[in-house]
Amino acid sequence: MKLNILYFAQLREKFGVSHESIEVSDQVKTVTDLVGMLAERGGVWQEELGGSLLHRFAINQEMVEPDAMLTDHAEVAIFRPVTGG
Repeated sequence: MKLNILYFAQLREKFGVSHESIEVSDQVKTVTDLVGMLAERGGVWQEELGGSLLHRFAINQEMVEPDAMLTDHAEVAIFRPVTGG
């Protein structure tokens, strides 16, 4: 399955990329699976995605929960929750 991943705000700064297109294995079925796969890259990826930090997700510009199913050629956005004041 091919996915287009978008990183926003703090994640974009930490990873040094705003987006990437990747192929994932058949074992990657949900957003949680994808995040786990990205965290396995190690380093800053593990620090940002593998711990207890909170993230929000969107698939094709629609907010989703971490257990949302991925589809081929989906656009997946990953970002930290933002608060205003």
